[in-house]
Amino acid sequence: MGKPVIIDFYADWCGPCKYQTPILEDLKKRMGESIEVRKVDVDNHMDLADRYDIHVVPTLVIEKDGKVVRRFEGVTDAGTLETVMKPLVD
Repeated sequence: MGKPVIIDFYADWCGPCKYQTPILEDLKKRMGESIEVRKVDVDNHMDLADRYDIHVVPTLVIEKDGKVVRRFEGVTDAGTLETVMKPLVD
C-alpha cells in the first residue's frame, strides 16, 4: 500500500494559502517520509482543479492508494491534519 498524500491546491495571490504552507512544512517534518505533500497551483493546473472540483483555495485533498479520503477547505491546522494522517500511515 502506498503512503498517504496531501494535495495542497493553492494560488500565489491567495493570502490564506501563505499560512497553509508553513503548516504543511511542519507536518511533513513531524511525519517525515511516511507522508507525501504535493502542491498544485490552480492557476497553472486548471485541469486538476476541475478534476478535484476545487472552488476554494486553499483546499487540501488527502488521498490514500489513489482514493480521496478527506477534503479540507480553508486553512487547516497541523494537529487536525496529523490526526487524519496517522491512521493512514502503513
